Amino acid sequence: MQGVVHKNIGDKLFDLFIYLFMTMVAIATLYPFLNVLAISFNDSVDTVRGGLTIYPREFTLRNYETIFGFEGLITGFRNTVIRTVVGTAMGVAAASMMAYTLSRPDFQGRRWMSVLFALTMYFSGGLIPGFLLMKYLGLIGTFYIYIIPALLSVWNVFVIRSYIDGLPFALQESAKIDGANDWTIFWRIILPLCQPVLATIALFIAVGHWNSWFDTYLFNNRNPENTTLQFELMKVLLSTQTGSDYRDPNAQKAMAAVSPESIKMAITIVVTVPILLVYPFLQKYFVKGMTLGAVKS
Repeated sequence: MQGVVHKNIGDKLFDLFIYLFMTMVAIATLYPFLNVLAISFNDSVDTVRGGLTIYPREFTLRNYETIFGFEGLITGFRNTVIRTVVGTAMGVAAASMMAYTLSRPDFQGRRWMSVLFALTMYFSGGLIPGFLLMKYLGLIGTFYIYIIPALLSVWNVFVIRSYIDGLPFALQESAKIDGANDWTIFWRIILPLCQPVLATIALFIAVGHWNSWFDTYLFNNRNPENTTLQFELMKVLLSTQTGSDYRDPNAQKAMAAVSPESIKMAITIVVTVPILLVYPFLQKYFVKGMTLGAVKS
């Protein structure tokens, strides 16, 4: 039976230092978010006084009522959720399939195709040619403008391909000998082993879709049914700063009860919390993927 190891004074002091240091790091990390949360729930007039820490002095929901009182916000939230889910799923699928193709040593065109893809990371047509292309494809004013142009990211393809290159190619050869086709190898061998990198890429794509608003401004600003949450919140923030809203003649009265600082913090919480809830669900895939990846030689 293994005996109990007793720590000396030096080990205890070192552990105490580690605990204190990590506690300070946690406080420094959480304090800005808690401060923003407190301001978003605090009365606007009281917020002007300053001195708020991690809890509101005069609790109120008026800031959030002002935000969600704007027309189009619910539609924007629905469209953003659909865009994020569909865009992330299709983006991960497209990037992983292309990465698997480029990782195959028996694919004769992998070199020139990789070079062709890499060139798109350094050279682009610009904003105006891109707009004309979207117009020619008939995507302007449609929901597909959020999905199709962002379907494939070269950076994501190269990241996944690098991860696949680190896997033993003998696994694919063994599956080939057993009669598996390329789709079976990709679906049942490559994807389970690539869960850590796929979860990371999915998070990057989801955050990109969730935070995007410029494409709505550029391609869908005249289509309220295709608006997004970030674009609507941007208009709410501009309304608080200018004191007017071209959509709602009664917005002036609502703006008089809040301050731009309070609205800004409330918008930050509305934007941050939903995407923040995704992290715990992806964390288990990180752990599971690392466990499966431990079979690598």
